[in-house]
Amino acid sequence: MARLLLHPGKERTVLRRHPWIFAGSVDRLDGRARLGDTVDVVAADGRELGRAAWSPASQIRARMWSFDTGAAIDHAFFKRKVAESVARRASHPMLATQDGQRLIHGESDGLPGVIADRYGAVVVLQLTSAGADKWRDAIVAGLVQATGCTAVYERSDSDVRRLEGLEPRTGCAWGELPDGPLLITENGVRMEVDVVGGHKTGFYLDQRDNRKLTGELAHGRRVLNCFCYTGGFSLQALAGGATSVLSIDSSGPALATAARNLAHNPQLDAARAAWQEDDVFEALRALRAEGQTFDLIVLDPPKFAPSAAHAERARRAYKDINLFGFRLLSPGGILMTYSCSGGIGLEMFQKIVASAAGDAGVDARIIHRLAAAADHPVGLAVPEGEYLKGLAVQVG
Repeated sequence: MARLLLHPGKERTVLRRHPWIFAGSVDRLDGRARLGDTVDVVAADGRELGRAAWSPASQIRARMWSFDTGAAIDHAFFKRKVAESVARRASHPMLATQDGQRLIHGESDGLPGVIADRYGAVVVLQLTSAGADKWRDAIVAGLVQATGCTAVYERSDSDVRRLEGLEPRTGCAWGELPDGPLLITENGVRMEVDVVGGHKTGFYLDQRDNRKLTGELAHGRRVLNCFCYTGGFSLQALAGGATSVLSIDSSGPALATAARNLAHNPQLDAARAAWQEDDVFEALRALRAEGQTFDLIVLDPPKFAPSAAHAERARRAYKDINLFGFRLLSPGGILMTYSCSGGIGLEMFQKIVASAAGDAGVDARIIHRLAAAADHPVGLAVPEGEYLKGLAVQVG
């Protein structure tokens, strides 16, 4: 097995159990290793630190599989790690009634570059690192055995694969998808999941708890949901007793799915819902010009800053939508605002929102910091390019 030698002092992050080894930490590779091969990680003084997946094309040159220097990184290793991850979710009482769950959350579960989401009897797998791609068959077999699913569909089509020297790959890795729409129930609301063509793995599971909170806050309120995608926040608001919900998105197909989702829930009053295909920035300006106001506004845009290099442009975009959001709030209204941009940290995002409130001339206070739905109760996920942060802000 090849040995990955680190520069002096660079072993400290590994000793603190950080799973990434960046290119600047690497002295040399002794021996030969192909893309995704397992290598021994060794400190400059010769101390063995563990075993990692080698990725020569990426700035993250290695991702740790194990900090145990004697661990066997083989088929059984991955089946065991997958089974442990699935068991963690099965024992989590908050997930017991959810059809949609994140079963594997990358580094959080000791499986860097592996994302697996369950939608009923279907598991969607996303592999974003060279090491994960190398052990694809073992991971798929582990998921089938641990979940009893009827299909594993692969959505390894994220841009980050190119940084690893990998081509995108999609399709059924095991079994067959069911005929017709794939439906899940989330907090009492039925939703379609498009695992083939939808965003990410087909649905934004990380917003589940925040959608639930929207429903809890929506009673008796006029709601505006911007960047609504397939209507998750909108339907939860209706279920929570909103008097009206206006949902805006630039994607006609997404809005068509949102309308079908409403039809899947006959218990909801469709007359209280309106769908608008429009550029959100232009729509917010038009609503402001019309003098409209809302009691609860949700701003959940796509990522404006995929990396720190895009932070300034993204900062302006987040400032604009939050400024319009505050200006459209009625007295006592609540703004629920989010960012999934890796280039915008929580501190910066909070400053952007505070600046927008100041420019809007409103007295605003944070009433809740909005976190992603965990689904990974042990450990913390290391963000790979993006992560969710959000604030609920109430105006005076």
